[in-house]
Amino acid sequence: MFKFRGPSWSLGSLLSSCLSLCLSSFSSLFLSLFISVFSVATALAFPLPQPLTLKDRMQIESNRGAGQDYDFEGIVALSNCSGSLIQLEGAPDSDFALILTNGHCYEGGFSRPGTFVYGRPSQRNFSLLDSSANRVGRVTAQVVVYSTMTDTDMTIYRLRETYEQIKSKYGIRPLTLSSKRPQERTPMQVISGYWLRGYACSVETFVHQLREDAWTFSDSIRYSQPGCDTIGGTSGSPILATGTREVIGVNNTGNESGERCTMNNPCEVDEAGQVTFQKGTSYGQQTYWVYSCLNSSREIDLSIPGCLLPH
Repeated sequence: MFKFRGPSWSLGSLLSSCLSLCLSSFSSLFLSLFISVFSVATALAFPLPQPLTLKDRMQIESNRGAGQDYDFEGIVALSNCSGSLIQLEGAPDSDFALILTNGHCYEGGFSRPGTFVYGRPSQRNFSLLDSSANRVGRVTAQVVVYSTMTDTDMTIYRLRETYEQIKSKYGIRPLTLSSKRPQERTPMQVISGYWLRGYACSVETFVHQLREDAWTFSDSIRYSQPGCDTIGGTSGSPILATGTREVIGVNNTGNESGERCTMNNPCEVDEAGQVTFQKGTSYGQQTYWVYSCLNSSREIDLSIPGCLLPH
């Protein structure tokens, strides 16, 4: 029972107080439900980071020093993922620049299996890093050129800025997206703009199909271990051939809990349909397929015969 202090209450003031209390209780309940739903939603995601805590921010600053063995020039940080400033082979510096990240990092949410996004306007911002992992500026998207979570896991943005403008303003060169399929045992690095840290290992092998919940990826890149034990927030990081500025794939997932084919626990499926999985195994996806879909203007055109990107 409520006890009110002070003078006696009129019926009107009592009703007014009850109404305020009810609205306050409803707001608290709604907020609690929202937080609960949001927590479930974020828990059921590919490896994305949770909101940064003070400990996380201290870890990022610690990583800045630990990342001295890696060159961060052209690496970008997103609000929830990592990415890279990329340039197609042979593309002039007068072209509008491109950003590569994962399909599951797209701001519109996860695309359903078998679907893609093509030519959709975007105003997303990216933090651009220099070779020492310092944030030197911000670049902005004008369009999602292509995004999918089918067969591969990539989003490509076209920026408002050209490569010339970025180099002139920030002194940053892009990485080059390789047109060749990577080879087994290729030494590689995964460099995260979100966590300001890098990983080094090699391409161990290729997986016929990688299944994670409702999504299936093809010809996935399995990393050797130890070395590339990637975590949430490294999603979208470029896979670089060690000693080069060539992007040979895009980092996207790993088996976190040792489960079979569930969210955050991908499993491998071979040509005979045999399923295997192992906790701690990390993967990336192919990006060279982009070159099979370029028109004479070096733009992605999904109508080109032989285009390997899902459409």
